[in-house]
Amino acid sequence: MSFSHVPVLLDETIRALNVRPDGTYVDCTAGGGGHSAAILERLTTGTLVDIDRDPQAIETLKTRFAGRENVQILHGNFFDLEAMLADRGIDGADGILADLGVSSHQLDTADRGFSFHADAPLDMRMSMQGISAADVVNTYPKAQLQKILYAYGEEKFAPAIASAIARARENAPIETTLQLSEIIASAVPAAARRDGHPARRTFQALRIEVNGELEKLDEAVQGMFRVLRPGGRLCIITFHSLEDRIVKKRFAALCTGCTCPPDFPVCVCGKTAAGRLPMKAVGPSDRELSENNRSRSAKLRVIEKI
Repeated sequence: MSFSHVPVLLDETIRALNVRPDGTYVDCTAGGGGHSAAILERLTTGTLVDIDRDPQAIETLKTRFAGRENVQILHGNFFDLEAMLADRGIDGADGILADLGVSSHQLDTADRGFSFHADAPLDMRMSMQGISAADVVNTYPKAQLQKILYAYGEEKFAPAIASAIARARENAPIETTLQLSEIIASAVPAAARRDGHPARRTFQALRIEVNGELEKLDEAVQGMFRVLRPGGRLCIITFHSLEDRIVKKRFAALCTGCTCPPDFPVCVCGKTAAGRLPMKAVGPSDRELSENNRSRSAKLRVIEKI
């Protein structure tokens, strides 16, 4: 199966990684290999490590980079990056990339259940394992559903939507994406239905819950930073305010040095900055927006290890 994905902020990310021909680079969310291919073009004796939790992505990567001895392809979650690299004797990286978005393949393959535009089983599992979105909507208590919609979808109609889901599942399980979309649409005011698709925020919240996208993100960012060698750069592409807030806050903490009051003659806290920000956060260019509308909410943040 072909795993297609248009790499977002490709030129900006490759420039930010500042790829050295002999360096070691990790693409934590390799997907269809778009960013990885651009990194490989710049390597000679260097090594690329590709990681993805989606088994369909892994098969695509193995085919795309078959015969490339300087590419290691690992099936797993980048939240476990430190252990995965240690198991393979890799003691550090000169650059790390993590694209936190859903791939085009996952969105466009109806039976993966990520999209509210096509009828399909309500799934949303990136790893194709574990609990599905159907499990969440059919088994979570109404109060827990409402909390998820508020926290992960920033959905202001969360109480009404959670109540509508709870009522609907009393009659029969909610099994498909269109079933859920119709329930959501019935629960929100007509004006809200005209302001973009009413299911967008709920589907985002369910996807985040199913895949644990925010649960350990801050810890994962710290782990990726620890793996970096001095002078190495960590590039993270976010797609919504919740994950971007986590990344921005952690980067700021890593770049914070002495916190002593300014009138202290000498530092007594002993804190030093571990990183620096080599550039401001950037979004897609007008050209990219015209060519790939899905890039509209993408934001690239970069930190360099001191």
